[in-house]
Amino acid sequence: MDRSQKRQITAALHEDLAATVCVVVTHQTGLSVDEVTQLRRQMRSAGARYRVTKNRLARRALEGTPFAALVPLFTGPTAIAYSNDPVAAAKAAVEYANRNNKLTVIGGGLSGQPLDAAGIRALATLPSLDELRSKIIGLLNAPATKLARLLQTPAGQLARVLAAHSEQAGSEQAGSEQASPEQASPEEASPEEAGPEEAGSEQAGAGDGA
Repeated sequence: MDRSQKRQITAALHEDLAATVCVVVTHQTGLSVDEVTQLRRQMRSAGARYRVTKNRLARRALEGTPFAALVPLFTGPTAIAYSNDPVAAAKAAVEYANRNNKLTVIGGGLSGQPLDAAGIRALATLPSLDELRSKIIGLLNAPATKLARLLQTPAGQLARVLAAHSEQAGSEQAGSEQASPEQASPEEASPEEAGPEEAGSEQAGAGDGA
């Protein structure tokens, strides 16, 4: 590879890294041609790219990009995965590394923020943009009755709570009215308040006594 080819490769990689969102740095040890081909297919299917790079060229390509802080990772048998989707490259790399121990995730970055291997693995557990879009579309296509029930649930709970408080207040008010000494029971009603039948009975009793 002459200097002209190296400059072209470096310039192309620099352009890709400057425009990407997620970068994963890996070490590959003993991967066969078939295994690398399978890994590249998996990356493309996920919306990512995978490249085996010369460390010197990769370090130069990183200069002036948001991922310049990843330069120290480029030692040994290095290859990189990158994507415009925030999690696609991480997902594809971690999934393949979990199945094949010849590939090891050593770190990477997200929107210029450096991540260690644990950070890349955590990133790989998040839903991709396509998965998020699918979930949003699913919510938008949900039956109107389901959405109505979802929206009405808090109001229904509030109504039940208010009704319970109303019943409790009514019971307390009724109990206080029964216990009030100002209201006499029918047995203690004064003669003035007695009905015609009770008044007649009292007059009859008085006549018998006379």
